[in-house]
Amino acid sequence: MRVLLVDDNRLMLEGLKNLLAAHGIEVLGCASNGREGEAMAQALHPDLILMDIRMPVCDGLEATRTIKAHQPEIKIVMLTTSINDEDLFDAIKSGACGYLIKNMSGEAFIEALRGLEQGTPPFSPGLAAALLEEFARMASGTRGQSDTEKGGQREAEKVGLTERQTEVLRLVAAGLGYKEVGQRLALSERTVRYHMAEIMDRLHLENRAQVIAYAGKRDLK
Repeated sequence: MRVLLVDDNRLMLEGLKNLLAAHGIEVLGCASNGREGEAMAQALHPDLILMDIRMPVCDGLEATRTIKAHQPEIKIVMLTTSINDEDLFDAIKSGACGYLIKNMSGEAFIEALRGLEQGTPPFSPGLAAALLEEFARMASGTRGQSDTEKGGQREAEKVGLTERQTEVLRLVAAGLGYKEVGQRLALSERTVRYHMAEIMDRLHLENRAQVIAYAGKRDLK
């Protein structure tokens, strides 16, 4: 995985470079604001951009929209201190495929990136639940007007999801990580990832954010 880092905190950049290098992940370059990030993305064509939100000159959300408009194949994950729901929603709507909070451990961070390599966009714990609530609100127009859980179950059955897959989908949409889902259902984390891949394939969805949106529209929670 070839990575571009975009953050105005030099100490953060140095720490990220060292952490990634220690795990065999190539850092192509570092940018200190969104505008520099756009130029470097155009020149270097990274596989992944780790993007801060609050930066001078051009913030991460604007930079994400610009980069995705010109280079949609690049994956962008927000790496930020912001736990603001509005920033989370705007990031996903702008094209980010994941949202990580900077207070996570190095081990969890690397695990999230490894999951991304396997097609699992990363979210810090609890953020999936916030996305679910927002997408459900958008789908129904107002809170409390979504389908019943029973109706959601029928909808899942229509597209061929098994009972187990529906259970996995509901727990992921509720904000649980794959390891936690596995513990709840007495499954290995690898098996949970397999079920999620099958769910995305059957629903013709591309990433975890879209799965959460699907679940929100059908009240699978």
